Amino acid sequence: MRPAIVFEIVRKELTETLRDRRTLLMMIALPVLIYPLIIIGFSKLQLSQAEATAERTTRAAVWGAVPPGLLGTIFGGGKVEFEDAAAPPAPVAEGLARGTLSRPALLPAAAAEPPGPSDGRSSGTARGRSDAVDRGSEEPESPVLTAARDLIASRRVDAVLVLWPDVGPAVAGTGSGAVSVYFDSVREDSAEAGRRLASGLDEFREDLVRRRLRDRGLDPGFSLGLDVRQTNVAPQDRRAGQILGLFLPFLLVTMSLLGGFYPAIDLTAGEKERGTMQTLPCAPVSPVEIVTGKYLAVWVTSLIAALANVVSLGATMMRIVPGGAISVSPSTFVLAFVMLLPVTCFITAVFLAIATFAKDFKDGQNFLTPVYMLLALPAGVTMLRGIELNSWTAFVPVVNIALLIKALLIGDAGADLVFLALLSSTAYAVLAILLAARVFEREQVLLGGGEPVRSLLGLTRKRGGSPGPTLVLVAFAGVLVLTFYGSLVLRNVGTMPLLLVTEYGFFLVPTILLVAGLGFGIRPTLSLRRPPVLGLVAAVLIGGSAWAVASGLIIRLLPPPESLIRALEQLLLLDGKPMSLWAVWLLIALTPALCEELFFRGLVLSGLRRLGVWPAVIACAFLFGLAHSSIYRLLPTFFIGLLLSALVWRTGSIWTSIVAHALNNGIAATLVYDKGLAAAVSPGSQAYLGWKPTLAGTIVLALGLLLLRFVHPPKQ
Repeated sequence: MRPAIVFEIVRKELTETLRDRRTLLMMIALPVLIYPLIIIGFSKLQLSQAEATAERTTRAAVWGAVPPGLLGTIFGGGKVEFEDAAAPPAPVAEGLARGTLSRPALLPAAAAEPPGPSDGRSSGTARGRSDAVDRGSEEPESPVLTAARDLIASRRVDAVLVLWPDVGPAVAGTGSGAVSVYFDSVREDSAEAGRRLASGLDEFREDLVRRRLRDRGLDPGFSLGLDVRQTNVAPQDRRAGQILGLFLPFLLVTMSLLGGFYPAIDLTAGEKERGTMQTLPCAPVSPVEIVTGKYLAVWVTSLIAALANVVSLGATMMRIVPGGAISVSPSTFVLAFVMLLPVTCFITAVFLAIATFAKDFKDGQNFLTPVYMLLALPAGVTMLRGIELNSWTAFVPVVNIALLIKALLIGDAGADLVFLALLSSTAYAVLAILLAARVFEREQVLLGGGEPVRSLLGLTRKRGGSPGPTLVLVAFAGVLVLTFYGSLVLRNVGTMPLLLVTEYGFFLVPTILLVAGLGFGIRPTLSLRRPPVLGLVAAVLIGGSAWAVASGLIIRLLPPPESLIRALEQLLLLDGKPMSLWAVWLLIALTPALCEELFFRGLVLSGLRRLGVWPAVIACAFLFGLAHSSIYRLLPTFFIGLLLSALVWRTGSIWTSIVAHALNNGIAATLVYDKGLAAAVSPGSQAYLGWKPTLAGTIVLALGLLLLRFVHPPKQ
């Protein structure tokens, strides 16, 4: 081997490699930019989360007889508030009052486990604290432990402070009383509550010891004051899930998405490089068939990668810790795999669409690597304490699925949050698939050329035209995200301003801007035609009875939780502010009827018309149900949406659905507003309507649908 030749080859290859600006970007610029952004972003997020936790007020329940001065010491700082409504169950309250309940002894094999970062206060016998203080120790099941765990799990309080019967005599005398602090170490707010209560008890104990030292002689337990024990109520599987939830979701998401990375490049940029992509437009196949076949091929490889990762991680966990403390049931890994389906759909479509713009395989790698990093690395938020699936994170693509898997591991996934996370992920997946299909329809892109983004997204102005399914689906997704985050930002401004901004700002204004901005015919697109008289009569009958069928039949299939019922009542009552009935009808009935109907039965239904009557009506109703962002409201709103869509399709006029929508909302608001009328309509029923008014409403609804059949639909 001749070193000079080797050196010359190395020089040549390095020179050619470093001449490529994209290679330099990937080698130097991207790491220099991406890592600081990610690390700084994560640290800022963790810091803001810690600051938010520190600023939040702890809600605590206090069970047992309270000695003088204790509550003032604990709750006097303003960071802890007492929830007087969180009383213990009757047997527990009676046992604490009579002194028949006492703090159970710890299990022999229990081990100490701190609830979280230290609050800066030292512990131990050096400060007079008993060795029996055991943070996170295992305590045997008891009525008090069960009741405290259930109360904390319901999130009514963050922690429970139990003053056992011997506390009063001990504080009044010279002995030591037993106190327990129950918290959930998996929840950051609950762990912080445990720290705050322990800190307050320390202050009270120190003051008690000082007074004893001043006033009395020494007795056994004199310097201890309070024998405080903190008990972690989180079950073992939740604690194990918390540990696994720090890294498993991130690994599952990043490694699963990597499975579709190279196939997406090979089936697009790779084919361009081999010269086979250019022959596809000449073949007797449609662009939809091409993109569907390629998409399914890449998605299958992503699913195989996801399945391999889930199986491998599950088997590894069972192999490393067989029967140990860290264990997760196989069903959890199965659910994790199911949760990966929508995110793999989304990422596959994004990869396929972006890789199509590349000219060769190397170009495809340069295109997709930053996209992969920007989409996958944010899933690392699961490694930050206190970051969990909530109303804000449920709509963040990829991150929501990672946090959902984490929530499944700790058993803390609520039905509504699961619904929102899957809904948003599915919406993003549909948009990405539509983008991929749009790209493959452009021969210029397939052949290596470029095209303006506005034309690619179908946003070119077409005077007198009509919207298509792709546009209205993109518009729906945009309005859905805008409405969701907008309502969260404005939730503190009051119900009335929030309602007006949501309806007019998030539904009506985007509708007008899209129709006018893209040059669509306003009257045909929004169905602004004069309604037939028979159609108006049918709309009145349908709108006046649909609420009865929905609340009497549909809601019985999936009863909403009490919290949702109370929230809807607060919305319908406009936070209980005194207001005349006509104003309630104006805000609750007419405003949503006008704004939502122009968007859904106007723009959306118009864009779906080319699909045919039933696909368009069903799809429009389904999107209407999804827009209400609750799994418990999906069925009733889908049912109402079907009726409203059928009205507009049959009569050709948006005014019929506006009338029906206004009547449906207005009657429901009137019944909530007038409790006497509600009791007369359905006496003794709270969750849903009684059978008699439900039967009457069903008959009226059937009559309205029968009249609608006699209306001749207009020519589209």
